Amino acid sequence: SQAGEVVSVFIPMDRETQRPRGFAFVEMADDEAAERAITQLNDTDLEGRRIVVNKARPMEERGNRRP
Repeated sequence: SQAGEVVSVFIPMDRETQRPRGFAFVEMADDEAAERAITQLNDTDLEGRRIVVNKARPMEERGNRRP
């Protein structure tokens, strides 16, 4: 929220372990706030870990994983 109003946060969980997968989706109130968040927070330290902040990209199609 340092960069602007946060509308929602989604933290995907691993199906098997029920633990966070290591990334999250944060929806900001407007594009300007999103750009500020990327600029201010990308490649910074959060509780001892380097974080990457960028715009979400559409999920790439995966082939059929069944044999």
